[in-house]
Amino acid sequence: MHSDKRQIAVLGSTGSIGTQALDVIRSHTDLFEVYALTANRNVELLIKQAREFLPEMVVIADEQKYSRLKEALNDLPIKVWAGEDALSQVVQAEPVQMVLTAMVGYSGLKPTLSAIGAGKAIALANKETLVVAGELVTRLAEEKQVPILPVDSEHSAIFQCLAGESNNPIEKIILTASGGPFRTFSQEQLAHVSSKEALKHPNWNMGAKITIDSATLMNKGFEMIEAKWLFGLTTEQIQIVVHPQSIIHSMVQFRDSSIKAQMGLPDMRLPIQYALAYPMRIDSDFERLDFSQYPSLTFEEPDRNKFRCLELAYRAVQKGGNMPCVLNAANEIVVAGFLEDKIGFPAMSEIIEQTMEEVSFIASPSLDDYIQTDAEARKKATEKIK
Repeated sequence: MHSDKRQIAVLGSTGSIGTQALDVIRSHTDLFEVYALTANRNVELLIKQAREFLPEMVVIADEQKYSRLKEALNDLPIKVWAGEDALSQVVQAEPVQMVLTAMVGYSGLKPTLSAIGAGKAIALANKETLVVAGELVTRLAEEKQVPILPVDSEHSAIFQCLAGESNNPIEKIILTASGGPFRTFSQEQLAHVSSKEALKHPNWNMGAKITIDSATLMNKGFEMIEAKWLFGLTTEQIQIVVHPQSIIHSMVQFRDSSIKAQMGLPDMRLPIQYALAYPMRIDSDFERLDFSQYPSLTFEEPDRNKFRCLELAYRAVQKGGNMPCVLNAANEIVVAGFLEDKIGFPAMSEIIEQTMEEVSFIASPSLDDYIQTDAEARKKATEKIK
């Protein structure tokens, strides 16, 4: 291992963010080295990645895939682990300097807490970690003096706008949303949309879960909660605007009324690269923005009546405690149900709302409370789908 290169553990290396992060690392082998790769169950892609990047260790969360992984990498000096506990252990390895958390959903919480506990810098692409347990995560990061570098394009935009502004308080931030594929649909049309239609995002190439969250605007609700914790804001300081062109990734307004925006073509590799190389900006061959191709940039208010998931996210964060954890758990269940065509589009927000009403509220939850809340909310939401 070369100590002059930044040693990176990529959690969720086979997903959309993980594969794009490896693209960035592939282009900058002089700066970055992969120390560890982890995947949930996509063992074939993980094998391919391990053979290319030759990390010290690989982890497959699905223990049934362990023997296949072990056998395929037998000829290489790579440590092969399996199981959820191994995810939390791998991030603690001494040479690891940065952990990119690109796992989907609640599963990212424990490994992220483990990495922060071990004093590792976090490149955070797993927004659910802050949605579920924002208070716990940010408190631990402060205690351990660990930087959390946002990878979501919107939070990266805000982070970039704040460079050099450390003494200037934020008046508000403006999170931009594409509006998803159903922005112009009526409520009646939304009742009949299919998962296939919902997976066709107009601007971004993302995994299935986040693409559905984008169609319901739950993704923007999660980003609002994430922004609250990342930047120490109240919900009143976070405005969401629909910006269908996805050129302005987000903005910051300061107390003198000045607004800073970060702009660029929709390409997740840019915020990934910014986080991995921070505080340096390094070369890229990404496509450049040509303003003549975008003669108008438009903005509109999101419709919280039509897209109820966004309204529920506001409700959850205002209630606080374990309510955002309930919101996230129920959302993971309904998105899976919608993708399997078990429920329609409007039923997603209905089931989430019912689950939020039924799960016991805890004002100051511990990690164990979050784990129990997550299990209870999943169970209740699942029962409503059957």
